[in-house]
Amino acid sequence: MSIPKLSVIIPAYNEEKRLPKTLESVISYLAKQTYQSEVLVVNDGSKDGTATIVRELAKNIPSLRLLDNQENHGKGFVVRQGMLAAKGEWRVFMDADNSTSIDHIHRMWLEKDQGFEVIIGSRDIKGAVIPVPQSWLRRRLGDVFNLMVQVLSELWGIWDTQCGFKGFSAKATQEIFSKATVNRWAFDVELLVIAKKHGYKVKEIPVTWINDANSKVKLSGMINMLLEIGQIRLNMWKGKYK
Repeated sequence: MSIPKLSVIIPAYNEEKRLPKTLESVISYLAKQTYQSEVLVVNDGSKDGTATIVRELAKNIPSLRLLDNQENHGKGFVVRQGMLAAKGEWRVFMDADNSTSIDHIHRMWLEKDQGFEVIIGSRDIKGAVIPVPQSWLRRRLGDVFNLMVQVLSELWGIWDTQCGFKGFSAKATQEIFSKATVNRWAFDVELLVIAKKHGYKVKEIPVTWINDANSKVKLSGMINMLLEIGQIRLNMWKGKYK
């Protein structure tokens, strides 16, 4: 069996309502492409019918695979699991709510052809589109938070570390994800820190981001993320990512 050009990894926790539509969109898009691809859904110990839905769909879609965890480990854990289990030359993870659609992959191909091996979606650079913007206060709080992230992680100039659409070459995946340790809130930040430590230039591409009204980041989540970034900072000082 030949190696697929693209692997799409979708972490899922209690996504029986939103995941079917997302999978339909992803699989429909990939079916129109000339290259071989695969889709991996990584179930993070869902309590609903997420795993059952994927199993049923996979019966008729050979390129669809399910990695089924019986316990909840966190988004960072299952993304790492899926990326390392994938077989593609290029590997992308995206959100189950389809907030950034798979057709953005064409922008990644353009940058990949320029030699970039770590390419991330951004909602905060020129060309990005957010049809329903957040309130002025929410945006300003986000800017302050992102500045704190940059200071602690030394990811200077990257204003959107959290967009759930990121792509890596197979080589970069092995080097970066095999060293990652954060299982929950700040896993994206850790991935980018490790990438920089290994000499990868991080390329940002603008995305259209559709906010899901059911997805809300609470203050407790932001606090937990900062605590985890503190641990990442400690790991940096200890040289764990070299």
